[in-house]
Amino acid sequence: MKRALFLDRDGTLVVDTGYPRDPAIVTLLPGVGTALREAKALGFELVVVSNQSGVARGIIAPEELAAVTARVGELLAAEGVVLDDVRYCRHGPDDGCACRKPRPGMLQDAAAARAIDLTRSVMVGDRDSDMLAGHAAGCTTVIVGGASVNADYAIGSFEALVPILRSLG
Repeated sequence: MKRALFLDRDGTLVVDTGYPRDPAIVTLLPGVGTALREAKALGFELVVVSNQSGVARGIIAPEELAAVTARVGELLAAEGVVLDDVRYCRHGPDDGCACRKPRPGMLQDAAAARAIDLTRSVMVGDRDSDMLAGHAAGCTTVIVGGASVNADYAIGSFEALVPILRSLG
């Protein structure tokens, strides 16, 4: 079975601008491209798992979400990175779905679809909900740019991710 690097989008891969509707404002955070290239070289699949409740709230249209997703893909491709999968929870916080982080549904669904061993995988995000989802799925967790009592590792920037991935074997 494969292992994956599960990645939150906003505040982890790209600058968090709230609910981005315009792809032109999307920018990668420093070090993301280099770290993701290294992760691929270490055998990790790259899977985005992101709550996007702006769709359920009517703040962002599904077409706008698709355009922003395409832009993230373009920015990563320019860095030599191709994502293996992208999964969004478009539900609101009170909808009771199984996919909205901190629930592990998106990670579990991706693992089932892609033959991923969750116990050999890593969840990277900038919020406690990312860490809780990762642990609920059985993953190692890394919080970027912050602190969480629920994170296995805390890093100040994406550049510090690669040594952690190497240490996991």
